Amino acid sequence: MTSRRARRGAATLVLCLSLAAALSASGCSVFRGSVHRQAVADGPGQGDGQKPAKSPSVVMFLGDSYTVGDRSTEPEETFASAAARLLGWQVVVGGRAGAGFVKTSAGAAYLGLFESQLGWRPAPDMLIVSGGHNDWRVPAPQVAAAAHQLIERAGQRWPGTHVVLMGPLWGSEVPVPGAVAVRDALRNLAAQLGVPFVDPIGERWITGDRTAGTGNALQYIKRDRTHPNPAGHRYVATRLVSDLTRLGLDRPARKS
Repeated sequence: MTSRRARRGAATLVLCLSLAAALSASGCSVFRGSVHRQAVADGPGQGDGQKPAKSPSVVMFLGDSYTVGDRSTEPEETFASAAARLLGWQVVVGGRAGAGFVKTSAGAAYLGLFESQLGWRPAPDMLIVSGGHNDWRVPAPQVAAAAHQLIERAGQRWPGTHVVLMGPLWGSEVPVPGAVAVRDALRNLAAQLGVPFVDPIGERWITGDRTAGTGNALQYIKRDRTHPNPAGHRYVATRLVSDLTRLGLDRPARKS
């Protein structure tokens, strides 16, 4: 009796194993029918009802020493990097101290710096071009023409990328006339091209004068009366973030 039961048990076991193997080979595994479906349901972004996390915006800056840093300020300390931290962007900071749309530094102006540092990279969600400070001795129409060429090149290279033009930064409340003329030319160009324009001079980001001990320049500008100190860069970043938020570009996404 025991031997007969053992034989029947063995036969049943062989039958079950054969059936499981057949189901598995046909793609109808019992594991797929229950455990696998539950694992998929419980996976990230599935069973918890949450959507996958959105990738941070990729933003690139092109600028002068205000953007990339001067002799005592590293790129990660400038307003560009500070704005990226405030808004959670992935950021690439390009440009060179002393450069401008026309003014060259180490042989390159903005267009050449765009090509060598940024233009070969995958398209970002937004490009912010900040400059004009070093062009104040250049005729304003010439500066605007160079800026136009740069913006057109960026649009050809990266269709769908938002472009923001940011006028000259100045270390005191009263810029030299040449800087104001450059600001006016860049502002007019932005309106002509339908590009958002950020105007630090017009919005009086810096007030007073450090030497005279007036306005916020005493708190935010170095002794050179030109460049922001660390607190100044953080302050400039908050002003930029405020303008970009107003423009709806604080979380930019490249247009498809």
